[in-house]
Amino acid sequence: MRRIVLLSGLLLGACVQLAACAQPMNQPQAHAAPVPGKVADLDAFGRFIAGRPTPEQFRTRYPDVKLVMPGDIATKELRSDNSRYFAETDSEGRITGGRFM
Repeated sequence: MRRIVLLSGLLLGACVQLAACAQPMNQPQAHAAPVPGKVADLDAFGRFIAGRPTPEQFRTRYPDVKLVMPGDIATKELRSDNSRYFAETDSEGRITGGRFM
C-alpha cells in the first residue's frame, strides 16, 4: 500500500512538471507597450517575432511599421530604415519570420 501511495505521488509530480513544460513560453505579450516609429532594436523585434504573433498583435505592437502579408500587393522599393516588414506565416496565419525591405 505504501508503494502505491509513493508511486502515485511521483506520478502526480511528473504530470505537473510535464504540464508546466507544455505551456507556450514564447507567446507575445498582449499587454506590451507599442513601439513607435521604425524598428531600431532588432534583438527585441526578433524575440517578438519568435513568439509567432498574429498580424493584429504585430500592428498593435509596431503601429508605424507597414506589415506586408503573403498575397498583399506592394512595391519593392528598397527601404533601409526598417519601416516595412514582409512577413512569412504558418498555416494558422501567425507570423513566423520575414524580412525588412
